[in-house]
Amino acid sequence: MSLIKEFSSKKILSLIWQQDGTPYFKAKGTAAGVFSGCFPFFGFQTLLGIFLARIIKGNLALAAIGTWVSNPFTYIPLYFLNYKIGSFLLQDDENIIIQPSLIKEEFWQQGWFVISRLILGSSVIGLLLGLISGTLTYYLVKTIKK
Repeated sequence: MSLIKEFSSKKILSLIWQQDGTPYFKAKGTAAGVFSGCFPFFGFQTLLGIFLARIIKGNLALAAIGTWVSNPFTYIPLYFLNYKIGSFLLQDDENIIIQPSLIKEEFWQQGWFVISRLILGSSVIGLLLGLISGTLTYYLVKTIKK
């Protein structure tokens, strides 16, 4: 079983390192993908990552791979962290997760309460993780090519 994991990890790493372009080009693609993967836009994260990578002239394949930062194993912790960061930045009471009086007439107002905090937190965490992953990719690719 560990041989399969080792083979898979090596195969994925070789795919990343075999991509065309400079370390900076690869880093921009990875950063765009990780940034996009931090948002709760299920089904559109990869498209957003590729779109952003094209705008900043980064590697499109690495942008698509970078969106895998959010997956079924990381959805709940990542989006909960994003929500908490957004709530902190908007100076909400830390004990409030969502408004307790969620009734039909107030549904859209409640939705905006949650979504605004989630999007703000996703932006902050996405920028941070994108910067970290882009920097790591740059230095790893540059080091391995030597």
